[in-house]
Amino acid sequence: MNSVAEIQGAVRAAKRVRVRGGGSKPALSLPNCQDDVQTLDLSTLKGVIDYQPDEYTFTARAGTRVADIAALLVEEGQYLPFDPPLAERGATLGGTVAAGLSGAGRYRYGGIRDFLIGIRFVDGRGQEIRGGGTVVKNAAGFDFPKLFVGSLGRLGILTELTFKVFPQPAAFATVAAEFEGLSDLLDALDAVTRSAIDLHAVDFAPAEEGWTLWVRIGGLPTVLQERAQALQSVLSAGVGRPGRLSLHREQEEESLWKTARSMRWLAEGLGLVRVPLTPQRVPAVEETLSGSNAAARRYSVGGNLLWLGWPDESAPERGEQDTPQDLHTLLLDLDLQGIQLIGRARRGKTQGNGAGEENPLLGRPLQNAFLRRIAVALDPERKFESW
Repeated sequence: MNSVAEIQGAVRAAKRVRVRGGGSKPALSLPNCQDDVQTLDLSTLKGVIDYQPDEYTFTARAGTRVADIAALLVEEGQYLPFDPPLAERGATLGGTVAAGLSGAGRYRYGGIRDFLIGIRFVDGRGQEIRGGGTVVKNAAGFDFPKLFVGSLGRLGILTELTFKVFPQPAAFATVAAEFEGLSDLLDALDAVTRSAIDLHAVDFAPAEEGWTLWVRIGGLPTVLQERAQALQSVLSAGVGRPGRLSLHREQEEESLWKTARSMRWLAEGLGLVRVPLTPQRVPAVEETLSGSNAAARRYSVGGNLLWLGWPDESAPERGEQDTPQDLHTLLLDLDLQGIQLIGRARRGKTQGNGAGEENPLLGRPLQNAFLRRIAVALDPERKFESW
């Protein structure tokens, strides 16, 4: 699809529609088993329409790659502070919004919904609708931009997006702390998040021996060293012994967070599931996952988000344990919701062959009566309802 007019025509002619962008989240754009679903490729609907560095805003087509936007912004010393993930894998602006994805930088500045200020989209009747605006101080009309964050393509097809951006800090530094157990790490997490230090990102993950906590700060190089020392002082009480703290700067530091954004820590054969939670629920999640040797995980945004690597349904046979169906049940038991981004998962079983329904939504069902009413208004024939 190279134009909005083509998308409008396709929507009007099709019985059911699904959208594919850069392919970085294939679980959300898998071909449906139903023959009446038409997949629209928006990867060619790309390009920057307007960029105003002095106003800290840009407008681009939905198929524009996040990596291309990052390269444009860095020339003006600006960036998207919510740290959009999967950019190195080809993520697009439209797909990132539709999936509601924010990275580690969300801890300091808020998520993608806080930076999206305007959209254009095609509804179920094939009409193009505008919501929000192209300037930061805009309060006119219905707040469609926030509704479309995490909508998973069920409200309409995004064609154009406007974001606000921020100046990028002159430098970053990251303190990594190693802990023998999860309890020690959570105590340190509580101490550092309650401190007066301005934190940009806080992630943690299990390591070969114990746990590792990464805390990122940013600012002027002249004061960054002093702030890093203050951060190390806060963390030193929990690490148990010297040598378990390390300071990372410049390229080494950027590589740590690039690995996190691109999910390069995800081993081959593992799918990727996004699970919102709170730090208080981490111990229960870890207790449940303790019997799964195949699971890989990284907690982000100070423990408010879990990136979970889980054996992929399409990977070679792994036996009875650690199947995607197990993950659906596990999340149900924990009363959590998960969205499969990479890989394939089945939930439930059908009679006959015992295969399950392919569905990227795992765990507790999404329940939002208001959103359902909006969906009916925008898409009365339910052309976009894929799951």
